[in-house]
Amino acid sequence: MSTNRWIDRLPALHKPMPILSFPSASHMGVSVYNLTHDAAVQTEGIVRVAMETDAAAAVTMMDLSVEAEAFGCTLHTAENEVPTVVGALVTDEDEAEALSIPTVGDARTGLYIEAAQNAKARITDRPVLAGVIGPFSLAGRLMDVTEALANCICDPDFVHAVLRKTTPFLIAYARAYREAGLDGMIIAEPLSGLLSPALEEEFAAPFVREVIAAVQDDSFAVIYHNCGPNTPKMIPSLSSNGAAAYHFGDAVQLTDLLAGMPADRPVMGNISPSAQFLGGTPDSMTIAVRELLGKCAGYKNFVLSSGCDIPPASSWDNIRAFFAASADFYDNH
Repeated sequence: MSTNRWIDRLPALHKPMPILSFPSASHMGVSVYNLTHDAAVQTEGIVRVAMETDAAAAVTMMDLSVEAEAFGCTLHTAENEVPTVVGALVTDEDEAEALSIPTVGDARTGLYIEAAQNAKARITDRPVLAGVIGPFSLAGRLMDVTEALANCICDPDFVHAVLRKTTPFLIAYARAYREAGLDGMIIAEPLSGLLSPALEEEFAAPFVREVIAAVQDDSFAVIYHNCGPNTPKMIPSLSSNGAAAYHFGDAVQLTDLLAGMPADRPVMGNISPSAQFLGGTPDSMTIAVRELLGKCAGYKNFVLSSGCDIPPASSWDNIRAFFAASADFYDNH
């Protein structure tokens, strides 16, 4: 399957494409820790979501700690939480220059590639997409998020030194997913959504473009995700990064982005993961989906999705209501 051609057809399918993977843990009765540390369990989780839903694509685990762990970051893990990075790995430019670029396969990167490859072999009715962090968001995990944002102004050479390490690693990691047979990836660059447009153009955009240019082809599409609040101000930069499609969070009005992004590339979003998938009810989810579709379905490149990765503890009743409300809307319009 050529994902780029599938991406072009995606809006006309009228099928949602949420970033849905971690709730597979509760569906299978396993812990999130098990899901993120066992390739066989992770494969089963990806497949289980595909079997349970009519999503337009299957998405592997969007675990943004994996790449940082490969560099050597310390993680906080808990039985039913997605792993998170603790502390800073590098604190100045000299340490960044001395930082070794890991080999794909280090830490859990090999486990994630194995799980994705095995899921792809079992899911034959839709594309399977990897989840990969973006260069600046990975730099933030290596430096500490607050320090990364501050040093874009206070010590830009330090930030650039870290980006010179994160970018080639992410290219190699993405290529490994492509070689494993996946149909594309979602590159998540949420931290850059907190930058000003000028800082995003300096510290995020060139490196995202480099990754996309290195890995995207007719059989492997890149979907750019940013759930930051400043994305409407970044439309000129984002629309020129080369991505095959775009995915935005619920911190923004999606119509603002649909009005400005290229009409020939899908724009996805943005039902709140926290307010609806995790904290809502089937009734509130139905209302939220109908309202969003009422505003956005007139844009021919719109695709219904979650605003970001759906939390592990989200209710499957809410997830099913999300899909049911979408199907009902399109059946009647």
